[in-house]
Amino acid sequence: MSRSLPAELESMRAEIEVYAREYGLDFFPVIFEVLDYEQMNQVAAYSGFPTRYPHWRHGMEYEQLSKSYEYGLHKIYEMVINNNPCYAYLLENNGPVDQKLVMGHVYAHCDFFKNNLYFAATDRKMVDRMANHATRIRRYIERYGLEPVETFIDACLSIEDLIDAHGAAFRREEGSQRPSPSQDGDEEDSAPVPKRLKSKSYMQSFVNPPEFMQAQQDKIDQEARRARRTPEHPVRDVLKFLLDHAPLEAWQNETLSIIREEAYYFLPQRQTKIMNEGWATFWHSRIMTERALRDSEVIDYADHHAGTVHSSPGRLNPYKIGVELYRDIESRWNRGQFGPEYDACEDIDAKEKWDQHTGLGREKVFEVRKLYSDVTFIDTFLTEEFCRRHKLFTFGYEAKRSAWTLQSREFKTIKDSLLFQLANFGSPVICATDMNYANRGELVLTHEHEGVDLREDYARETLINLQQIWHRPVHLDTKTEGKPRFLSYDGSSFSEK
Repeated sequence: MSRSLPAELESMRAEIEVYAREYGLDFFPVIFEVLDYEQMNQVAAYSGFPTRYPHWRHGMEYEQLSKSYEYGLHKIYEMVINNNPCYAYLLENNGPVDQKLVMGHVYAHCDFFKNNLYFAATDRKMVDRMANHATRIRRYIERYGLEPVETFIDACLSIEDLIDAHGAAFRREEGSQRPSPSQDGDEEDSAPVPKRLKSKSYMQSFVNPPEFMQAQQDKIDQEARRARRTPEHPVRDVLKFLLDHAPLEAWQNETLSIIREEAYYFLPQRQTKIMNEGWATFWHSRIMTERALRDSEVIDYADHHAGTVHSSPGRLNPYKIGVELYRDIESRWNRGQFGPEYDACEDIDAKEKWDQHTGLGREKVFEVRKLYSDVTFIDTFLTEEFCRRHKLFTFGYEAKRSAWTLQSREFKTIKDSLLFQLANFGSPVICATDMNYANRGELVLTHEHEGVDLREDYARETLINLQQIWHRPVHLDTKTEGKPRFLSYDGSSFSEK
């Protein structure tokens, strides 16, 4: 599909779509639009959507993109939106070879959006949903003023990452919680009851009157509620916790709900960056080199493709590592380089020459595309042979030499380093653990420390914004250099234990 593409581009699009489907790619209808660089930067500032809610961050991103383009530091060749139908944008001044390459790239992205498990629960009408969100926010601005609404959005955006990173790949009932111990019946029998004063049976109603016994029971129940922490289990979806428990006005609750909904929509794209870009690169290179490329276009294609997969020191290129892993998987499964027998072989030369002519490569890459995220992709398919072949290594800053140096070529170190970067996208894991700290209605967040300390300035600014949402003192339980810290903000000043 297209929206009145020029005849030459429409002919290219139809040709590339046929090739993509012949290779087995399965995608929603794709609507292409051609934009100039200024329009492309405007759409990119809105994360690819034509309409978003008004906020200064979008204007800032547009200015940054525009200056970067003018100085020759970047060029956006394409963008594509996970939607049904998918929307894709082509840059007006791209050459014919670039346009064909980009179309192949887009169709592979759309196949990934439609078929990868982590996108299964995403809203396929998000273009319309974003427009509705923008309309609602504009109404709030008209009713309550720009500054209050924008200030509240600032606070919400500062914590938009505090969602459950494991909750996007499946649908869950809103508000569902893990059962509390009392729900399984084991604790009800042992619940404390008020003690009766000793007396003759005929004196019970006088010595232990019903109103006295009820008062004692109420006191016991109140003490039990104080002792029981709420929530009973750490909550990773902090935004949902705030929606349920923070004292928000109706418009604030709706605004926070919009921020959370959009955060979950973009979450799978963050979880599958390497896989998604690698899949698109894998197929655009296959389509171009095997079907769509003319002899006169080889040099232009090679130049563009080399720029796409180029790796520079200190930078993990998702296009490069993704496409190379897919190629490795296809080659290994075509040759039978998998399974217990292959894994048990310790002869490096024999493993290099191993070829059972199984021919399962194409089937395997489509299976991988469907079931994996970046973390499981790297964990399952990054092999020692792959690291050796591509000369991967870890590096770090050496203070004594005041320089970045190579630190290790050990496979385990390389793999652990990659997985650590990908786990929760390198962001800290923070949960809501107590909404009634010290019985004063104060909120406690707990940092699940995994060896990396929080940035002090980020932590303090986040607490300031969180307090604006909670309206009571907020606390952060963390560690710095191995020592426990309890950082608090009451709306005017910080304190620390």
